[in-house]
Amino acid sequence: VQLVESGGGLVEAGGSLTLSCTTSGFTRDDYAIGWFRQAPGKEREGIACLNSDKNPNYADSVKGRFTISGDAAKNTVYLQMSGLKPEDTAVYYCAAGLIPSVMYPDFYDFWGQGTQVTVSS
Repeated sequence: VQLVESGGGLVEAGGSLTLSCTTSGFTRDDYAIGWFRQAPGKEREGIACLNSDKNPNYADSVKGRFTISGDAAKNTVYLQMSGLKPEDTAVYYCAAGLIPSVMYPDFYDFWGQGTQVTVSS
């Protein structure tokens, strides 16, 4: 099982960035895919999740600014981020879990290595 994030980087406040999570080694339809982030000194926070590339859920902190979507043919789940704020600065992770529509890290079994997103003011 492997999840690999990419697309992180440095962006100015108000800008946009799209993260990718490429998965392999498991049947994606059996798992929810979630995006999480962890800022220094803070707990890991669930921000978006997708079940079989449908039924997205979002944390209030990103609702209306971030969009999660999936491309089954590419085994990839995307996180489109717009209206970025300095407080969005964190390491972003994608993860796979069997329980649909939840964004608690403890419910996710497989994790990527993370990608850094830094938003400058």
